[in-house]
Amino acid sequence: MAWRRLAAWPYAPVTAGVLLGMLAVAQAVWVAVSPHGSLADPGAATTDWPFVLLVLVLVSLATTLPLGFLWSKPSGAALALSAASVLSLAAFQTLTVAGLAAQLAGAYRLGRRGSPLLAAMLGLPFLILALAAPAGSSAKIPAVLLASLGPAAGLAGSARRVHREAIEHSAAREAIAGTLVEHTARGERARISRELHDVVAHHISMIAVQAETARLTTPGMPAAGAQRLSSIGDTARAALTEMRRLLGVLREDTETEVAELQPQPGLRQLNELLDEARDAAGTGARLILHGTPIALDPGVELAAYRIVQEALTNVRRHAPGAAVDVELHYGGDRLWLLIRDNGPGPPAGHTDRAVPDGGHGLLGMRERAAAVGGELSTGGAAGGGFLVAASLPGKGEAA
Repeated sequence: MAWRRLAAWPYAPVTAGVLLGMLAVAQAVWVAVSPHGSLADPGAATTDWPFVLLVLVLVSLATTLPLGFLWSKPSGAALALSAASVLSLAAFQTLTVAGLAAQLAGAYRLGRRGSPLLAAMLGLPFLILALAAPAGSSAKIPAVLLASLGPAAGLAGSARRVHREAIEHSAAREAIAGTLVEHTARGERARISRELHDVVAHHISMIAVQAETARLTTPGMPAAGAQRLSSIGDTARAALTEMRRLLGVLREDTETEVAELQPQPGLRQLNELLDEARDAAGTGARLILHGTPIALDPGVELAAYRIVQEALTNVRRHAPGAAVDVELHYGGDRLWLLIRDNGPGPPAGHTDRAVPDGGHGLLGMRERAAAVGGELSTGGAAGGGFLVAASLPGKGEAA
């Protein structure tokens, strides 16, 4: 952990380059002034050795410092290190250990962050120096090492990069797969929630209405029978409350839905739906057609059917005893759907009927319309009552 924190330090590359430079200078000076060094040769010109020593020190620094100061530019660092190393071997027949380490580190970083091909090609000048150096030359060994180890370091860096990219791609694929699974699960929960609300809740609501209607309209019913019918209604209403709580859980975190491709109910079943509404509430329910009926996409027909079904359920809940008109307007490439009742309408200052127990009917109708590319609006009707208006795609052939 300490090594990783040190490597993450912003000034770590520069610090490493400076330390390698100091080591390179120390080794170069030691070699130059040692008894076997070129500057210790009695035949060497005494007036030139300070200049030669200065050049040797600068070349030694050039073989190390670019590693740290050009850390963010691996190609430039590797080229500068290689040029300085070639100069040191060709002019002075020597290369410091620090310079050798810096050259290999530069080749590794170039393979990891830059071009692996360039890292391999940088070994070619050292191969030429090794072949051209005379027998017994002190430059042959470091030239051979760099000609062989330099490309190997570049390939090692490239392999590390490929391994890192493979891990990143694998993590990205897993994240995408997890997102798709989560999205599918949300869509399925939304679909189940919608079907429970549109189908099961509709029938439970009818049970409650029919039980209450039977209790109030059956003459001479014994008290025990009336009590049982009242209990049936109370149980149905309690079931609706619990179902709404369940729907709230199912709809949690769901933002999109997937429409069914082959729904069963459609506009041809609207008469049956209105007959059920009349029998349950004992009030009028009319179906009014305008224009020539056309065969619609099954998804559009399902959406229209469910919107009417939910609107009738809302009428029974919020305006019991109100009459309902369901109008279908076929025109061009649109189907206009209007469900109007003569009940009390929404409260003053509201466009929707209040739903104190947190129902999802109006939201479900809007989602139904949006799922097939349509729009839905709700609000008070002209002259009183409540109006649900939907515009759905209506392309098709004459039925």
